[in-house]
Amino acid sequence: MSSIPQSATDGPAVSGRPVVEAVNIDKRFGSTVALSQAGIMVRRGETHALVGRNGAGKSTLVSILTGLHAADDGIVTFDGAPAPPLADRDGWRRRVACVYQKSTIIPALTVAENLFLNRHARGRDRLIRWPALRREAEQLLAAWAVDVDVRQPASTLSVEQRQFVEIARALSFGARFIILDEPTAQLDAAGISRLFQRIRDLRAQGVTFLFISHHLQEIYEICDQVTVFRDARHILTAPVADLSRQALVAAMTGEDVSLPEAAHRPPVPGAPVLLSVRGLTTRSGAELSMEARAGEVVGIAGGGGSGKVEVAEAIVGLCRPVAGTVTIDGRVLRPGDVPDALDAGVGLVPQDRHREGLVPQLSIGENVTMTVPHRIGRNGFISPARRDAFARVAIADLAVKASGPHVPVAELSGGNQQKVVMGRALAGDPKVLVLITPTAGVDVRSKQTLLGVVEQVRGRGTTVLIVSDELDDLRLCDRVLVMFRGRVVGTKAHGWSDNELVAAMEGVDVDHV
Repeated sequence: MSSIPQSATDGPAVSGRPVVEAVNIDKRFGSTVALSQAGIMVRRGETHALVGRNGAGKSTLVSILTGLHAADDGIVTFDGAPAPPLADRDGWRRRVACVYQKSTIIPALTVAENLFLNRHARGRDRLIRWPALRREAEQLLAAWAVDVDVRQPASTLSVEQRQFVEIARALSFGARFIILDEPTAQLDAAGISRLFQRIRDLRAQGVTFLFISHHLQEIYEICDQVTVFRDARHILTAPVADLSRQALVAAMTGEDVSLPEAAHRPPVPGAPVLLSVRGLTTRSGAELSMEARAGEVVGIAGGGGSGKVEVAEAIVGLCRPVAGTVTIDGRVLRPGDVPDALDAGVGLVPQDRHREGLVPQLSIGENVTMTVPHRIGRNGFISPARRDAFARVAIADLAVKASGPHVPVAELSGGNQQKVVMGRALAGDPKVLVLITPTAGVDVRSKQTLLGVVEQVRGRGTTVLIVSDELDDLRLCDRVLVMFRGRVVGTKAHGWSDNELVAAMEGVDVDHV
């Protein structure tokens, strides 16, 4: 199979000239083959998707295309000219920029300071000219139609606004080739729609995009071409319109993959109520009352601003509600107390694995077992042998791709990191398992593994609460509570249609309860 992608039919805004081309790229990290004779060609004016399972080589290719790593072998060219030396950072910034899933915006600085970091306007006395800096920032954002106050701290920006600011910053260096790494992972449906419109607008102004996503429906909505990597190699490049979803998944995995769905069955008669939420009210004003029985899978769906994440975090103690009670198997939890929730039998996969789910400097074994020290030691002393034995079971059960429990989680792909978070949630054999956006930013095979866990634990009598706006996550549920503007506005029984649930999440044609 050729490592050089073949050209496809040009769209009206696409030229045949490649803005970037990588040919026969090899890259190793120690004994690990990260890329082998891989390649990609992105033509000017197109939105080109790069997809593949976690560990397929996507991140390594991005690091080479952005000058963070040098290829061991192979050639990278921009507009037909060789890539600049790694030390020439300005040369790379003029050619390419990447907006990562984990933002590089510095929260403590203002928007203007972030836009011109290390490029501040200075006078002859070398002092920063703040009025000039702010004027330049306003002009830059206006030029690219980004509606953000340059004086506000970056910490106050939404995920969507941070992305637009990062894109504007990249364009200010002269780059017209932007790599978007999982840009929709933390956006709701309305935010995704605005992002896609911004991509279309920027394309019309001559900007080219490489779009990396695990959400295949987005590929079909926004991209012209798609390149698939698998096992460190280039598998295919084709026009999106010519490739069925089944063929795309097969190319990514080497086999057909289907996601689990819940059997349509009523709750077991007489099953005890394990989760009871009464009058829960969060600081943002979101409200929830509900019950869930042993072995029941309940979803909470809603878009951004619906309050679904806030109520879930209040249930597990990540934030303190202003009113209401949460009861686990008859035990009333102390508000805002995570250790109490864990002790009562709550397992949690939080929304953001980077901020709330992992300690990246620690090993897989240390991360998996940090909530169950009593199971791996005694008298306050941890047994490394017991810890690693415990973790090996989790690694095997969740198909974590790693050589053993000693591997730092920072070295794992996103999907495998999420499996580690799931392993820790399951470590205490929870009575109630709360999953907040559990498959965000993971590949289709990892999604299959993570959602397969739900069917396993429900069979053991665990109550599962899935809080998500991902339809694949919610298909497992026996019923879905739909939240809109902080209130539950409808309940959808198993068997709902996609259009029906999405309409309810967007506040259109909901069934009031």
